Amino acid sequence: MATPLLSDVNRRDLPTAPTEHGEVFTRRWVVNLILDLLGYTADKDLCDVKLVEPACGSGAFLVAVASRISASCRRHNRPLGDAFAAVRALDLLARNVQQSRAVVERQLVGEGWPAAEARQVAAAWVKQGDYLLQPQVDHRADYVVGNPPYIRLEDVPGERMAAYRSACSTMGGRADIYIGFYEVALRSLNPDGRLGFICADRWMRNQYGRRLRQLVTSRFSMDLALIMHDVDAFEDQVSAYPAITLISNRPQGRAVAADTTRAFGSAQAISFADWYAKDTESITSPAFQAARMPHWFPDEDSWPAASPARLALLEELTERFRLLEDSQTGTRVGIGIATGADKVFLTEDGSLVESDRLLPMAMVRDTTSGTLNWNGTYLVNPWTAEGDLVDLTAYPQLAAYLENHGDALRKRYVAVKQPQRWYKTIDKVDDGLTRRPKLLFPDMKLTIHPVLDEGALYPHHNLYFIVSEAWDMCVLGGLLLSKVAEAFVEAYAVKMRGGTLRFQAQYLRKIRVPDPQAISEGDQDALRKAFDKRDVQAATEAALRVYGLAELPD
Repeated sequence: MATPLLSDVNRRDLPTAPTEHGEVFTRRWVVNLILDLLGYTADKDLCDVKLVEPACGSGAFLVAVASRISASCRRHNRPLGDAFAAVRALDLLARNVQQSRAVVERQLVGEGWPAAEARQVAAAWVKQGDYLLQPQVDHRADYVVGNPPYIRLEDVPGERMAAYRSACSTMGGRADIYIGFYEVALRSLNPDGRLGFICADRWMRNQYGRRLRQLVTSRFSMDLALIMHDVDAFEDQVSAYPAITLISNRPQGRAVAADTTRAFGSAQAISFADWYAKDTESITSPAFQAARMPHWFPDEDSWPAASPARLALLEELTERFRLLEDSQTGTRVGIGIATGADKVFLTEDGSLVESDRLLPMAMVRDTTSGTLNWNGTYLVNPWTAEGDLVDLTAYPQLAAYLENHGDALRKRYVAVKQPQRWYKTIDKVDDGLTRRPKLLFPDMKLTIHPVLDEGALYPHHNLYFIVSEAWDMCVLGGLLLSKVAEAFVEAYAVKMRGGTLRFQAQYLRKIRVPDPQAISEGDQDALRKAFDKRDVQAATEAALRVYGLAELPD
C-alpha cells in the first residue's frame, strides 16, 4: 500500500525551498548508461510508456530522454505530440524548470521538430513541484530515472522536514532526503517498472538506510549495484560515493554486483552496458569488474560491500549454507558482561570480597597470543546462580565494598531507574556460561581472531563469544580462523582507521557454516590442527574444501 501523502492545503503552506538544494549535475555519458541499462531505448515505442524524473535540475537526463523519444517517434511513425504524456519531470526551483524546458525545446528543434510543438512538449513535460509531496497518482511510472538531491534531512527547514517524514516512512534517523526519493519512486512503479538512479551508496549499509533496504527486499528486485566511487561521473567534483542502482517492481530475480576504477568512462560504459545485456556470468577488465548472482542479499540489516567476485561468492554461500547462529545446532553468538562501572566491579585482588563473589574474567589482553592466558582479573559478582541479586546481609565483605563505592554506583542510569537494585551490573551473569567451552573474539582486530576458552572464564564486554551444542569448538575455531569466515565479517563490518575490523555479534552472525556432521573426519582434523597452530593458511585451505570452493576471490 502506498504511503499517504499530504493534502494540497498542507503542501501550499510549506516554505518554497530549502536554502541548500544539494544539486549535483550528471555527465551525459552516465545518463546514457543508465537509460541503456534500463532498456529505455529508441527501438521501443517510447510514447506508450511513462518516464518520471523526480528532480530534473538543469536537464541533464531530459536532454537524453528527448533525443530518444524523438528517434522513437520517427522510427514508429508517430507525431511528437503523441509524447506529451510520456515524460513527467519535476524540480523545486523555478530557474531549473525554465532551464530544463529550454534544453528540451532546443534538443527537439535540433532534431527537426517544429519550434512551437517542441515548446509545447517541453512545457508539458517539466513542472515545478516537490516530488516527495505530490499526490501519488501523479507519479505512476514505467521508468523513474535521475540523480536525487544530496541533502541531510536535518538541514531542511522544520516544516518541510516534518512533511517529508510524514510522507516517507523510510526516512528515519539522520537520513539524507534521497532516501525519500527512492521510496516514493519505488512505490510509484507500475508492474515491471524500473528505477535507475545515480546516488550515494551509503544507504546500502548505514543505519539510516535500513527501512529502505527492508522495502526493497520485501517488495522489489535489486537488479544492479554499479559502484562508481572513483569515476568522474558529475560535472563538479564531489565526494558522494556514487553508485548506479537499478531496481524493478517484480519478484527478486538475478542481480549484478559491479565495481569500477578511475579508467571507467564513456567508452567503458558502452562495454559494460553490452555485457549487462548479454546475461553472461562475470567479467573483469581494467575499468570494471562485475558478477551476476542468482538473487540479491535478502537481509535488510545491511548489505555487504566487497568486490563483485567476492559478493557473488558470499551470495552463493548464503544460498548453500546455514547461519552460524542456529537453533538446530544450538550455536549462539553473544557479548560479554557490561557492568556500567568497571572500576568498581573489576579487580585483580583475589581477597577483596568473599571468594564465591569473585568470578574469573576473560579480558581482551588475555587473548592476544591466540591462546587464552588469564592475567588475573575478577568480576565482583552481585548475582546468584538463579539470576537474582545476592542478599548483601549474607556477604558482609561484599556489602562493605559496594557501599564504599555506593555514591558512584547509585549515580548510574541503571541504578537511578531501579534504586533498590543499585548494586546490579548492567547485564546479568549467565551462571552456566563460565563452565561452557567457547570461542572468544576481541571486538577490534585487523584479522579474525578466535580464541578457545575450555570453560574457565567469563567474558568481558569487549569480547564476543560463541557457544554450541553440536560443534567441536576446535573444529569450529579452525573454520572461523580461515579467510573464508573473515570474508563475511569484512564484507559487513564497519572498518576503523588502519583497516581494523569490528568483530561484533551482528557481524559474526552473518557467517555461513556447513552442517558440522557433514565435515569429513580428515577435514575436521585439519581444522583442529590449523586452529591449534594458529595457521591461517592451513585453516583456509581446509575451509575451502569444506565449503566446496576452488579459491577465495579478492
